[in-house]
Amino acid sequence: MLLQRNKLGSVRPPKRCRSDMDNTSTSDIVIINGNSHPDLANMVAERMGLKNGGCSVFHKSNRETIVEISDSVRGKDIYIIQTGTKDANNNIMELLIMAYACKTSSARSIVGVIPYLPYSKQCKMRKRGCIVSKLLAKMMCTSGLTHIITMDLHQKEIQGFFDIPVDNLRASPFLLQYIQESIPEYRNSVIVARNPGVAKKANSYAERLRLGLAVIHGEQKEAESDEVDGRYSPPPTRNSTPQHAPSSSRTRTTSVSVGVPEHPVKVKPPLTIVGDVNGRIAIMVDDLIDDVESFVAAAEMLKDNGACKIYVLATHGLLSSDAPRLLEESVIDEIVVTNTIPHEVQKLQCNKIKTIDISILIAEAIRRIHNKESMSYLFRNVTLED
Repeated sequence: MLLQRNKLGSVRPPKRCRSDMDNTSTSDIVIINGNSHPDLANMVAERMGLKNGGCSVFHKSNRETIVEISDSVRGKDIYIIQTGTKDANNNIMELLIMAYACKTSSARSIVGVIPYLPYSKQCKMRKRGCIVSKLLAKMMCTSGLTHIITMDLHQKEIQGFFDIPVDNLRASPFLLQYIQESIPEYRNSVIVARNPGVAKKANSYAERLRLGLAVIHGEQKEAESDEVDGRYSPPPTRNSTPQHAPSSSRTRTTSVSVGVPEHPVKVKPPLTIVGDVNGRIAIMVDDLIDDVESFVAAAEMLKDNGACKIYVLATHGLLSSDAPRLLEESVIDEIVVTNTIPHEVQKLQCNKIKTIDISILIAEAIRRIHNKESMSYLFRNVTLED
């Protein structure tokens, strides 16, 4: 078995004593990749005992994307490994064009392996915008993709945007294993949710490790602009109370004499910590680290409340803009992310960043899909809050 589970439910990749693809026909599998994360694609292919397929993706002088597939894909199962990076738009176009090229070349199936799905945070309607994740899902389905493999979606409900199967893998077993093996005296730790929205994920970690839980309340989130754009104009005031309604009806009906009531303005309370972190190791968990100002502010508050060490664990380390510099100068002792997104440049700028390799999980998912095996083993002991 490729993945082994210890007594606390963490997945531990064993040493490979034989080929991971034993008893599997590899002649009809082709793994190709774009320019987003070639190192991850090569590691997955190596773990499966395969050679990365010949696919060249480049850009013309006018920035149009050109895809050339040198190997035959007719009647084969294609796995396109393309993750999201800070160059998300090019990543998406490369994926769509590669999928369409395989579709028009009569590939039997086309599976998109997208460890970090771009635009996954734009999965809700905001103001007069749109749900970009839904648009992206339609584009992927139209391009020819027949299956999606991703990891730790920002919201699990995004799977419903797709008209094709979506397997949302979990990186939490690898992060749990890191806590157990690489954080000294982790039994003196407390899992921290930097805002109430991450409380479910933090609670899942705390239950698996049998540790305490703390939640930071009152964090300043991204607030909608208060600009006057017509949406805040009040309706005309009129008396809408029926003049001839029965007396029994009037006694049970409350009318609003000023029209549609306004929404009360949200007043965010000052930052407070619900839970005890004094003298403890604070471990903040999340699915994505991009802009790190909120993490740095939370870490400073934890330090002021007596936390002796502060760790940040997340699946995706996008680390945009000057995030490495801010992390290097912060009170955070260590930042642990997986290699779903390349961040070698950021690691050169910040010595606190550590990387966990999850290529073995992606390779096992591909093997099971190709052999038509159940994927439930990869989700065993995973609760809805993960």
